[in-house]
Amino acid sequence: MSTSNYPVDMTSKPEVKAFFDPATNTISYVVKDPATNACAVVDSVMDIDYAAGRITYDHADEIIAYIQEKDLKLEWLIETHVHADHLSAAPYIQQKLGGKLGIGEKITVVQETFGKVFNEGTEFQRDGSQFDKLFKDGDTYQIGELTAFVIYTPGHTPACMVHVMGDAAFVGDTLFMPDGGSARADFPGGDAAMLYDSIQKLLALPDAMRLFMCHDYGPNGRDIQWETTVGDEKEHNIHVGGGKSKSEFVKFRTERDAVLDMPKLIIPSLQVNMRAGQLPPSEDNGKTFLKVPVNGL
Repeated sequence: MSTSNYPVDMTSKPEVKAFFDPATNTISYVVKDPATNACAVVDSVMDIDYAAGRITYDHADEIIAYIQEKDLKLEWLIETHVHADHLSAAPYIQQKLGGKLGIGEKITVVQETFGKVFNEGTEFQRDGSQFDKLFKDGDTYQIGELTAFVIYTPGHTPACMVHVMGDAAFVGDTLFMPDGGSARADFPGGDAAMLYDSIQKLLALPDAMRLFMCHDYGPNGRDIQWETTVGDEKEHNIHVGGGKSKSEFVKFRTERDAVLDMPKLIIPSLQVNMRAGQLPPSEDNGKTFLKVPVNGL
């Protein structure tokens, strides 16, 4: 679908509240319909002390408290993709506040790939049924009176999608802030050329479209930031701005990815997030375990 065919509505300006998690440099969002008290949560975080094997919910509780304090009605919990650097708290928030949990339909590709990596048994469903909604490119959904839509943006992972809510787009890892560039494309199913094409779809949106990042690492010591615009990215993004060609981008991205370390939380994150934020089922002794595939990634 070309960008001109998406139902862009720059007149609707949702209220966006950001929640930064310093442990994973992730930004989660509560997005409120300007006309009602309906809201969505985008890319929530569950806390993990990996060394201790301890799960907690401080970050999610902060989001829940905000929604309750503002007397909002949670209608959607959105995952922009299967994150490899933090664990989703979506089912925890859903249990407390309700709402539907949605992700891109290509989650099934990720489940198939990493179901094999982690040697999951036949009881692990690889059909996306852990989620309430599997989005296709161009799908729309309602947050109160606000119509949101999705753009399929593969490249970082096969299941990446950008969610556009009025004049605000939540880009996941498709783009970083202009001085941060773009995300890696070397995970299984990733593709630098595909990522370039996805970024071009995003940059074809109106210049005034607000863009909200899933991550920021404060390059060169600057303060953490998470909001920019399509116009700013088009002009200033260090990886794709100023009309950089696909061949330039693919060459840079491929060389850069070859020297990057794996994210610290990739092993627990993938096991949990491909299950829609649920932990693996308990073993015979009633305890829950996360696997570490040796030389598996």
